[in-house]
Order: sequence, then structure tokens, then C-alpha cells
Amino acid sequence: MNFKMVHENYNISDIDKSLEFYEKALGLKEKRRKTAADGSYVIIFVGNDNSDFELELTWLKDHPQKYNLGECEFHLAFRVDDYDAAYKLHKEMGCVCFENPSMGIYFIIDPDGYWLEIIPTR
Repeated sequence: MNFKMVHENYNISDIDKSLEFYEKALGLKEKRRKTAADGSYVIIFVGNDNSDFELELTWLKDHPQKYNLGECEFHLAFRVDDYDAAYKLHKEMGCVCFENPSMGIYFIIDPDGYWLEIIPTR
């Protein structure tokens, strides 16, 4: 058997806010969307040309409140070729939530509280 990771899902509370964040912060753009016939959910896959891995953003009509993410002890990691420029952008956006200079990494937080790790290309 050969398994390949294809996507990870995050539930979101505001589609426009999330799409804006992921495009500005990480360059991820909407690739496709599925909307329930009754409007109860919208699933949006975002990604870029650097990988075929996608982030699935799921909006549920009957869940307008923020999601309880526990202690946020999970995250999705992104390797970036220009770490300093990424760090500057994320600081300007106000989304840097944790820095670990000794490891040479930092984390940003999306509008729903999900943590995303930023790793320099080494």
C-alpha cells in the first residue's frame, strides 16, 4: 500500500475573512468549491502551485460561533524560501502568535485560531 497526503481540513466561521488571510499570509488561492444545495455548508479547497497538498476550509451554516480548538497543540507547517520577508509580512499583519528563535521558526494564527508554523528553507 502507498498512501499520499492530499489535504487537511479546518472549520472556519467567515469564508471571506479566511480566504483573504490564507491568500495574503501564505499565497494560497481557492482551487475549487462545493456548496450544499440547501446552503448548509460550503467546502473550499485552497492551495498553490508549489504542492498538490490542499487545505480544505469548511464553513457550516449552523455553526456561526468560533470553534473550540482546545490547546492548539496541532498545526500545519509551511516552508518558505524568504523567511525574513515572510516574517516581516506576518508581523505587519499582526498574526505572529509564537516565536522560537532558538529553533529558527515562528507560528502565525488564522482568523479562527488555527496555528500555522513557518519554517525557513535550510
